[in-house]
This record gives sequence, C-alpha cells and structure tokens, in this order.
Amino acid sequence: MKVFGLASVRPTVPGAGRTEGVGVPVVLDNVSKRYETLGEPVQAVDDVSLTCNPGEFLAVLGPSGCGKSTILLLVAGLVPLTGGTISIGGTVVSKPYTNLGMVFQEAVLLDWRRVMSNVLLQVEMRGLNRKAYRSRAQQLIDLVGLTGFEDSYPFELSGGMRQRVSICRALLHDPPLLLMDEPFGALDALTRDKLNLDLQQIWLASRKTVFFVTHSIAEAVFLADRVVVLSPRPCTVEEILDIDLPRPRDHSVRETPEFGRYASEIRHIFASLGIL
Repeated sequence: MKVFGLASVRPTVPGAGRTEGVGVPVVLDNVSKRYETLGEPVQAVDDVSLTCNPGEFLAVLGPSGCGKSTILLLVAGLVPLTGGTISIGGTVVSKPYTNLGMVFQEAVLLDWRRVMSNVLLQVEMRGLNRKAYRSRAQQLIDLVGLTGFEDSYPFELSGGMRQRVSICRALLHDPPLLLMDEPFGALDALTRDKLNLDLQQIWLASRKTVFFVTHSIAEAVFLADRVVVLSPRPCTVEEILDIDLPRPRDHSVRETPEFGRYASEIRHIFASLGIL
C-alpha cells in the first residue's frame, strides 16, 4: 500500500499512539451468507475472499442491495456465516466482535441524551470508567468541530453534526478497527464532502483499519487505499483497485486525470455487469 504525506501528519486523535489503537488485519476467506426465508432462501454473499491490511482504508463499493451491509455485519459477528471464515487480528470471528467501532448510515443517537452523553454511551455499555473517558470524549468532539455543542440534544443538530457525534462514539474506546456502513449516504452533497475530509483527517492521524461500505464511486476513490468492487446480489468480488493518489487529499484531486481514470474504470466494470 502506497501512502503519501503521513510523515507530516501528527497524531491528533487522543490515544492514537497507543498500541491497542493501531489497525489490525481483517481476512475474509470464501465467505458466504444465505438467509433462510418463508419462501426461497436468499443468497446475499457468495464466496467472497479479501484482506484488509492493518491501518488500511478499504472501500467496499457495490450497487444497492448487493450485500455490502451484510458483509459488514458478518465482519462484526452480528450475523452468522453460512460458509467460510472471517478473522480479525488473527482471531476467528464466531460471535459479536467487540474491539471495533461501528458507524451506520443513520447516526442512531439517543434523543434524550446530550452530545457528550451520547458519546460516553460507549464506555457505559462496556462498563468502563465514564469519568476517565470524559477528557478523551471532549478531545474527539473538538477534533470533529463540535466544540460548544456538548450539551445539545440530537434534534438541535444537523444531519452532518449527528454523524460526527456517532463517529466520536465509535472512536471513544480507541478500537483498532472502524466499520462504516454508508455513513454519509443520507447527507447532502456539501456536508458529505466535508465529512469525507474530516474522516480522512481522523484516519491519517490514527491509522486505524477502516472498512468503509459505500455505493458512491467518487467517495470510494477519494477516501480509499483500495476499492473492492462487488457484483449484484449475491455479491462476489469483481475487482480490487489500488488507488495511488497522494495524501492528504483535498477535493481538487477529483478534477485530476488520475482520479477520473479510476472512476471511469469502476464505471466500466459496473457497465459490464449491466448495472450502468
């Protein structure tokens, strides 16, 4: 994996220098998932094998309904495999895997809790010391630009601000792995672009392994070290592209010929599958 400019990026995420926060490998080996229904069984994932390297930003790209979210749930151990194996940091996933952070398309905040309290929910659920983690929560809130909103309720925040809170919550316990399921898909274009930049900053500072599911070609190319292109359901791996663009990236990179070539190559893959 070729990454540029990291030497000049100082760790600004609290705890990023600690060993437990460093990214871990995620390995999917011949993974399949079939859902049993009252009618015909639904094959969601079919013989998927791929590796997400330690500290890598891997984007998983595919059409709606292809099984992207199912793969994420399988990695987290939230649904059982039908076939194959998944391991995280050498440990086979056979039940819910807790040493990770997860961000969904919706922020999933508790409406009756303020921003700080929503972020700290993570440590409460894990039985950790709330007081000990409050400083880290504040640092994360400051990092994502929510200083001054610590006492706000979710209904007082924009959609983008709510997603920033959910990212803080996912990072609070300093996990080595961050799973993100189309976290910016419901946001307007400008907010999505800003959060892409914010997420890149957090990742460059922390070097966690990020497994990022999206259906946006531009978002995948902008964020990722590699892009995994999936087929329609049942999803299989059609192609894995190395994205060799300098980091840190700003949105001007989208105007470069190199970016355009990556996006065009992915579109051609989807066209060959009858998706475009």
